[in-house]
Amino acid sequence: MQQQVLWGERVIGAPYPFTVADLATLPDGAWQYEIVDGELVRMPGSGYDAGKYAMRLTTALSNFVDQYNLGEITGPDTTYDLTRPGDTTETALGPDAAFVQTARLPGPTPGYAKLAPDLVAEIVSPSQYRPEMTRKAKLYIERGVRLVWIIWPSNRTADVWRPSSPNAPVTTLTIADSLDGLDVLPGFTLPLATLLR
Repeated sequence: MQQQVLWGERVIGAPYPFTVADLATLPDGAWQYEIVDGELVRMPGSGYDAGKYAMRLTTALSNFVDQYNLGEITGPDTTYDLTRPGDTTETALGPDAAFVQTARLPGPTPGYAKLAPDLVAEIVSPSQYRPEMTRKAKLYIERGVRLVWIIWPSNRTADVWRPSSPNAPVTTLTIADSLDGLDVLPGFTLPLATLLR
């Protein structure tokens, strides 16, 4: 496997390739786990600020989506199986917030949903840096996510990623700007100043 820049710590000694079925057997605890191309990655639980911002964002998204019956919003405890047909290793990620349009909802799903959300948001922790979060945004776009927000509380900005620009954000918002659902969630806006207050 080629060396990748990751946003968490590789779990040494985990069986390779790690699968989505293996992920479901891990005990709950202080770590959050994801799989990237069959490799188990762990991150510490969110800190207070990241959790607070994730809750504000999911609440704002839920209120908007529920008002217009547009789909479903999930929070940071939801993992999506992003493994593509034909992949020899599996990938599963858990964004801090995600939106799936009504027409794409998987129905009752006791395990991980095998689909790419239409929109995902990641609240960057102090232990995460631009190279690895760039890799994560690119991975979401590669796997079919149509709008990615990487939110940087430390400098009060947000990178906006779209499939039309898979190698770099299409824009970086400042605290004076608003998150915008664009064509993925038309009409949704949330001032960054309100989210990061």
